[in-house]
Amino acid sequence: MTHQVHAFEPPERFVAGTVGPPGERTFFLQARGGGRLVSVALEKVQVSLLAEKLEELLAEAQRRFGVDLPEAPVLVGDNDPLDTPVDEEFRVGTLGLAFDVDSATVVIEAIAAGEAEVEVELGDEEDDDQDDVEEPDEDLDRLRVRLTPEATREFIERARRVVNAGRPPCPLCGQPLDPAGHLCPRHNGYHR
Repeated sequence: MTHQVHAFEPPERFVAGTVGPPGERTFFLQARGGGRLVSVALEKVQVSLLAEKLEELLAEAQRRFGVDLPEAPVLVGDNDPLDTPVDEEFRVGTLGLAFDVDSATVVIEAIAAGEAEVEVELGDEEDDDQDDVEEPDEDLDRLRVRLTPEATREFIERARRVVNAGRPPCPLCGQPLDPAGHLCPRHNGYHR
C-alpha cells in the first residue's frame, strides 16, 4: 500500500478546529491550499501540546538563530469554522516539528498512527552512531505544513482558544462540567 504525503508549503489556511458539541468534540488539523483540503484527526492533548511545543520552538529559534518573532496577535485572528467537508484522511499518531533556518519557517509534520504498537527495544552500546529516537514508519500517510513565524503564532493562538472552548471545569475538582452537572469527588459523589 502506498503512502501519501500531503504537503502544503505554505498553505492558504492551516488551523486546529473541532466538530461536535463540548464533551463529544473531535479535534482536527486542517490545511487548505492549491484547491486541496486535508483534515486529520487527533486528540485534544495533542493540539494542546502542539501549541506549547511550537511556542518553545519559536523561542529557541529566536535565541539560537536570531529570528525576528512577531508578538502574540492582539486581535482575534482566524475564528472561522473548519472548511467543509471535514473528511478525516487519517488519525495522527506522531507529530514532528522543525525549524528551517534557510527559509526561516516552521515545519509541522503530522504522521498517521501505525497499524500496530511500535515496540521500543533497548539498544546496545554499539549503536551509538544511530539516534535514540526511532523514525516513524515511512509507509505512513503524512501531512506536512511549512509556516512563517507569523502564521505559526496565529496557529498557536487559535489552537489555545479551541482547546479552552470546551466544557468549563468544576471549581472544586477541576473535572469538566456536563450541562447536567457531574458527580464531584469533592462532594462525596453528590451531583453538582
